[in-house]
Amino acid sequence: MAPITHVLFESASGYAVFEAKLSDDIGSRTQAVQESITDLAKFGKLVSLMSFLPFKSAAQALENINDISEGILNDHLKSLLELTVSKTSKKSPVLVAVSDPGIGKSIKDALNINCDASEEALEIIRGIRLHATKLLKGLQSDDLTKAQLGLGHSYSRSKLKFNVNRIDNMIIQAIALLDQLDKDVNLFSMRIREWYGYHFPELVRLVPDNHQYARVAQFIGDKDTLSEEKLPDLAAILEDDTTLAQNILDAARGSMGSSLSDIDMLNISAFATRVVSISDYRKSLVSYLSEKMNLVAPSLTALLGERISARLISHAGSLTNLSKYPASTVQILGAEKALFRALKTKGNTPKYGLIYHSTFIGRAGPKHKGRISRFLANKCSIASRIDCYSDNPTPKFGEALRAQVEERLNFFETGAPPSKNADAIRKVLDDLALEDDDEDADVDMPLTTLEPSPQKKEKKKKRKSDAMDVDEDEDDEEPSAKKVKLSKEEKKALKKAKKEAAKAEGDDGKKKKKKDKKEKA
Repeated sequence: MAPITHVLFESASGYAVFEAKLSDDIGSRTQAVQESITDLAKFGKLVSLMSFLPFKSAAQALENINDISEGILNDHLKSLLELTVSKTSKKSPVLVAVSDPGIGKSIKDALNINCDASEEALEIIRGIRLHATKLLKGLQSDDLTKAQLGLGHSYSRSKLKFNVNRIDNMIIQAIALLDQLDKDVNLFSMRIREWYGYHFPELVRLVPDNHQYARVAQFIGDKDTLSEEKLPDLAAILEDDTTLAQNILDAARGSMGSSLSDIDMLNISAFATRVVSISDYRKSLVSYLSEKMNLVAPSLTALLGERISARLISHAGSLTNLSKYPASTVQILGAEKALFRALKTKGNTPKYGLIYHSTFIGRAGPKHKGRISRFLANKCSIASRIDCYSDNPTPKFGEALRAQVEERLNFFETGAPPSKNADAIRKVLDDLALEDDDEDADVDMPLTTLEPSPQKKEKKKKRKSDAMDVDEDEDDEEPSAKKVKLSKEEKKALKKAKKEAAKAEGDDGKKKKKKDKKEKA
């Protein structure tokens, strides 16, 4: 293998090309490079700067780093290599050391210059990077560090390319927290029921809801202090159920529970307050998750609901990952253990995973659960791709897909043929196109212009004086004309009529000219 003759060094400040002075023996030159990397005096004898092309702006640096990361040869780098590195020949072979094989392949294809990204090449580039401030003339010690910091921030921002309203990471964290809160609220509610049940055991039967029970226990405290005066406030906690409030009061008066000391009641009240606050936060988290899902994945949310859609996104890792999954993977997402167990034991594979909690599968008959889960997974895959790759996500696609699932359920029950997917999607696209036309054009036309062609033909036959009279009459009538929004078909008809009128007017003008020529002749 020929020795390395040139080294391409990519930095945040620009591109540099060094000439390498290495021996032909592979072992000796590799050892020489490794020994001299830390010593600038020795390493300076192995490489010498040929050319340095700095970036003119931060935008140009960002453009070049994006191209380099994708293995694309930028014109900025191409011009430097064309001017600096001579073409390969048998007498003088050229081998350029590069840090990435991808950019080396692009250089080879575009300029026919051999490139090397071996360990030896990386060692040389590592040495240049270590002594860059000394080897690159005109650069101070802080210049390269500042350029690296600024370019690093710009590159990260360009790679993220996020919309703050469409960050699916927030959904993943929110659904995980919601699942944890469900467990905690249930556990704490059982604890408060058991703890407060020693004092007021009858309340468990009267108030089955966990959140309401904690609020009622916090409000009542010592059951002996509950009186008629507290009934309105107690009814407000129970959603204005005065009958239930009266039943609680009657049960408190005849309760079989034991009395508690002040310190015990204080601890129970403090714990009940904590359970109530956690329950209230859980409700606010549910509304936040619903709002976030409608922003990030409106079609998937309209099809499955917020909780199931969020769990699918969380299990896949992101909305982008979910959109890349085929429908067969979406169908069993969440049932991986059952799938691998079935494959290992050669049993039946699962029919559904997380989508089992959808209402569609619960409504389907036992014979059709597998079929409807397969169909639903197909629609979920379509909805996730629409949400992921749409610039302006809309729930209308999800509503159309949901209607298709409803039709499929109806087909299983009655045999009525469902609509085709292409027709449903085309209908939504037409509706969105009409909305865009109404928003952008928003053309208001008077009613008198709906039939323009007969009026124009009548005007041509009249004299100038009559035409002036007609114009005055039309000016008088214009304020009384109602304005309406034309549909798409009416707009097309109006354009067609105008074209026909213009064509007819042109034909009349040609006939008149021919007639004048004949008269002159």
